Amino acid sequence: MKKSVNWKVLIYSILIVYGIAFLGSIFTSSSTNSEWYFNNKPSITPPNYVFPIVWNILFFLIALSLYFSWTAGKSNKQKTKIAWIFGINLFLNTLWSYLFFYLQNPVFAFFDLILIWITIIMMIFTTYNINKKSAWLLVPYLLWVSFAGYLNWLWIFP
Repeated sequence: MKKSVNWKVLIYSILIVYGIAFLGSIFTSSSTNSEWYFNNKPSITPPNYVFPIVWNILFFLIALSLYFSWTAGKSNKQKTKIAWIFGINLFLNTLWSYLFFYLQNPVFAFFDLILIWITIIMMIFTTYNINKKSAWLLVPYLLWVSFAGYLNWLWIFP
């Protein structure tokens, strides 16, 4: 028997994730055309148009992961854990944009990125026990943040 979509939870998941993503974009959008960015970015950095495409896909996958794990959560304890780990991760994601682009501080941003990476691993482990599909949806996010970490590292040690 196929379970029906809980549209309310799906819409909230999308709104929460994209709302927080929007906050991060406030710090990012004007800086990617700045002299500081162009003069310092590593040569392997993808073209600017790639980032919004990739991040929109990733944020959609994160929202779906949140939705699937939330709707599969069987207890308030599981749902509280999901809310905390996704919330912390999304906060750190926005903080990275602030640290890297607004403050132009790749060192602090790199340390934040390590925390993001750890929280993604925690998200995967947490959701895997609740809904395996939810966990697998986070793997592209982990891979992209790993690549972003390498790029961030190259800003510090060119």
